[in-house]
Amino acid sequence: MNFIVTKVLPNAEWMAIKLRAFIKLTRWREHLPHTIGLALCGALMAIHLTDSALDWRLLAVVLANVLAQSFAFIINDVEDAPDDALNPRKKAHNAISNEEITRREGMWFSGLTALASLVLFAVGGLWTFVFGALMVALCYLYSAYPARLKARPVTDVLSHALMLSALIVMTGYFTYHAAPGVAWLVILAAFLFSAYGQFYNQIDDYEVDKEAGLQNTVVLLGERGTQVLMYGSLIGAAVFVTIAAVSGAFPSWLGFIGIIGVAVSAMFSWDTDMRGNPAEGSGSIQKPALLIMNLMMAIWLAHTLGVFNN
Repeated sequence: MNFIVTKVLPNAEWMAIKLRAFIKLTRWREHLPHTIGLALCGALMAIHLTDSALDWRLLAVVLANVLAQSFAFIINDVEDAPDDALNPRKKAHNAISNEEITRREGMWFSGLTALASLVLFAVGGLWTFVFGALMVALCYLYSAYPARLKARPVTDVLSHALMLSALIVMTGYFTYHAAPGVAWLVILAAFLFSAYGQFYNQIDDYEVDKEAGLQNTVVLLGERGTQVLMYGSLIGAAVFVTIAAVSGAFPSWLGFIGIIGVAVSAMFSWDTDMRGNPAEGSGSIQKPALLIMNLMMAIWLAHTLGVFNN
């Protein structure tokens, strides 16, 4: 009896360690808040603009997007593992660098995650699958050698903005409607806001990236040129969302929820950006903007499901 217990416990402990390592690779805390909100935004817009009915496909497409974004972070850690192993801070966050799992196990896990994502995207229909497949491809090419889009100027921002924002909204929308119309403004706004985030992060990493010899957009343009694009993208996103709202992309009452959210968030001090670093400039609006967006999507979803009906 004791022999059986001693054999089972180590195996159970080993499996628990592996499971924690795989979950760590997905870095779900870094993408789940915006992934779910953007997927819901796309689907709910389509429902609102076409008066169609929400169904179980929404769950499949939201989960597909979560898996696709997880795949992006998994393959990033797989490819960056040798470099991350040289940095104590990064090593602690990379399950492959700190040898909790092997590179081969990481590759298998990334492949299974990507496959599961594609299967779920197919549930949403042809166009949802096409845009989902493009997202998964960009998630791979963004980090993997030899393409490594994140280390190339222009393509680093374009691929980031597409795979982490615009395509998420599109997969949600095209699940329920194939003619976006005014929804293109929201898709473009999501693209620009994601581009803003990429520019912001690149400026924050400018000195490190320059010393590492990376040839990304900020190294090409310099800090000042990148700041111009960063604020231009943020302003452009706000303008397109406003035009979309005025054009009827959202129910009118949703605007009041946004106004209340802004008023409440203004009562608090936001000292860190989305990375958890001290907020500089526009960095202080990142967390409240994400919280307000998710609040609006949650209430919109509840309204669409009839939760508030008598």
